[in-house]
Amino acid sequence: MNEKNLLDDITSKSLNELTDLADKIIKNLENEINLENKSEDYANLIKINKLIEKKFQKNFKEISEKSNSKIKEIKSKKDGKKTK
Repeated sequence: MNEKNLLDDITSKSLNELTDLADKIIKNLENEINLENKSEDYANLIKINKLIEKKFQKNFKEISEKSNSKIKEIKSKKDGKKTK
């Protein structure tokens, strides 16, 4: 699989799918006796890891924003009840 196809393929995957793919590559590397010809697999693993990190950070940011929004909403409801 060439680099362009790999990047196109992995960017559309979910975090769970990427984690499973990374696990498969790791198991394959661990079972390999001669790692000299596995540099491409290792490079792909690094790319997948970077993408997992970016997606995780994006998800974390979205969750944080939603949480902060809900906290502000709850606080404004409480403040509205106190003034009545």
